[in-house]
Amino acid sequence: MSELHLSRFYRAPRALVWECWTDPAHVGQWWGPRGFTLTHHSKDLKAGGSWVYTMHGPDGVDYPNTTRYLEVIEGEKLVYDHGSDGQSKPLFRVTVFFRDVDGGTQMDMTMGFENEEVARTTAHFIRLAGGNATWDRLAEYLEKQTDGSDSFVIARSFEASPEVLFEMWTKPEHLAQWLAPAGATIQYLEADIRSGGSAFFRMNLEGSALFAQIDYRELQPPRSLSYTQRFCDARKQSAQHPGLPVFPEKLHTMVLFAPERDDKTRVVVSSRPEGEVSAEQLAAFLKTRDSMTPGWNGSFDKLEAQLGERKKVTAQS
Repeated sequence: MSELHLSRFYRAPRALVWECWTDPAHVGQWWGPRGFTLTHHSKDLKAGGSWVYTMHGPDGVDYPNTTRYLEVIEGEKLVYDHGSDGQSKPLFRVTVFFRDVDGGTQMDMTMGFENEEVARTTAHFIRLAGGNATWDRLAEYLEKQTDGSDSFVIARSFEASPEVLFEMWTKPEHLAQWLAPAGATIQYLEADIRSGGSAFFRMNLEGSALFAQIDYRELQPPRSLSYTQRFCDARKQSAQHPGLPVFPEKLHTMVLFAPERDDKTRVVVSSRPEGEVSAEQLAAFLKTRDSMTPGWNGSFDKLEAQLGERKKVTAQS
C-alpha cells in the first residue's frame, strides 16, 4: 500500500481544530477546494458510523460522498474511509492525528492507497482539482474563529531545505525568476531585503505594467519573514491594481518555512488586509481569494522549476 502524507500547523487550540473538523456547522464552511460548497445530510461520529454529504462544484456538478469511520478518539485521532458515493468502494483510507504544539495544533494526515499507481493518480487529481486548498480554507476559518481576522492562506511543500527556500524568498535575483504569476515578469528596481528594509518592483502583465512596494517587518532566517505590500505607481504613490478597482490598500503577509519528512519544507503564506479597510474593500479581498490560489500556484510552479534547476547544477558541480 502506498501513502501520501500531509502536515499542517494551525494557530488555534486543539479543541477548536477538532470541533471545526467534526461539527457539521463548522465543517461546511471550509471543506473542499475553493469554489466548492457542501450540503450536510447526516453524521454519526463514532467507529462504525458515517458522514453523508454532497459536494457542489463551482461548475454545478454534485459529488455525493459517504465517509465511514473506523476509529474516533475524541480530540486526538480519526481513521476513516474516504471517496465513496455510498455504492462504490472507498478511494483511500485516511488517518489524522491532532496534537498540541507550541502556539497551536499540529495536524498530521496519512492517506493510504491500494498501490503506488493509485496514489500517484490521486495525488495528481487532488492537485488539479485544487484539493490542497481545503487545508488552506481551514486555516482561514480557524483564524476567523480565533481572532476575527479575514485572511488568505496557501501552503505548498517543496523538495528543498528551509535554508534554500529562505534564500529563494530573500534574494532579488531569485525572486525575479519565480514570484510573478504565470504569464508575468518582475523587474526589481530597488531591493534591500532585511528586517526594516524594503523593495520596489515593476511587474509586466498582459501588456500593462504595475508597481509594488514591499516593506519588510522581520526576517528570521531560515524560519520566517513578514512584510507589507501595496500597489503603487512609478513614483511609489499608492495606486490600484488595474484589475482590482476596489481592494485593500495594504496587505500584511507572513511566510513560514517548516521542515517536513523526506527532506521537504512546507511553505505557508498568510496574508490579511492591514490598516483602514472599508466593507467594500474587505468584500473584494474575500472574493479574490479564489483567484489568488491559482495565481500563487503559478508562482510556486516556477519556484519548483527553479529548485529543480538548482539541484541539477549542484549535482553537476
